[in-house]
Amino acid sequence: MASYLEIADDSKGHELDLFCVPKHYEEDLDSVIIPNGLIKDRNPSMDISGITSASFNERMHVTFSTAAVLNWAERLARDIVRDMGGHHIVALCVLKGGYKFFADLMDYIKTLNQNSDESVPLTVDFIRLKSYSNDESTNCVKVIGGDELSALAGKNVLIVEDIVETGKTMETLLKLLNECRPKMVKVVSLLVKRTPRSSGYRPDYIGFEVPDKFLVGYALDYNEYFRDLSHICILSEKAKEKYKV
Repeated sequence: MASYLEIADDSKGHELDLFCVPKHYEEDLDSVIIPNGLIKDRNPSMDISGITSASFNERMHVTFSTAAVLNWAERLARDIVRDMGGHHIVALCVLKGGYKFFADLMDYIKTLNQNSDESVPLTVDFIRLKSYSNDESTNCVKVIGGDELSALAGKNVLIVEDIVETGKTMETLLKLLNECRPKMVKVVSLLVKRTPRSSGYRPDYIGFEVPDKFLVGYALDYNEYFRDLSHICILSEKAKEKYKV
């Protein structure tokens, strides 16, 4: 498994007033846990206290100087091209929460294609999985949209997801895909949540491992709200009641 960033369970995140947060959400968030710049940009001034880097079973603290060269979406793109390069890739975006990460990841792969001696043919498709009611994951997984999955037979498929929590939703999707006999299936998830409810499933590529808290922003939502946040934030308990359906 490629390396990823681990955010400690006791991390309180960053104070909201350090970031540009829409005023209509200021009372709904506890803190910013992953600034947008840590996902996308090389930011030498970023404070990443409480975050460690993990690879296989080894963990080490990320130094401040290391943070200056971290660009995790780009790094994931490089790992994916390294492992799946030389083959036509069908990138399957899991909507709706995955669309921002998907767009950024595809941009980095496109840049690699333009600036490398070898390039990877890439096509995209979209699928929607429904498994949540308010802040609780249900046992019922609905697959909505996308072309016929049978069209993926013999293809190299990259599933792009925003967050893996219990893992049951992804396991259900993988079971459906494998029935169509693709040549290869890899999964990249921006976030993986540490939770006792986990089935033990782990994606092939991970951006961040996060505490068992409800996160919103960067297209992650709570009942369709908060997708317009640039940063990934911890949702307050008060907001869960406010936006509950």
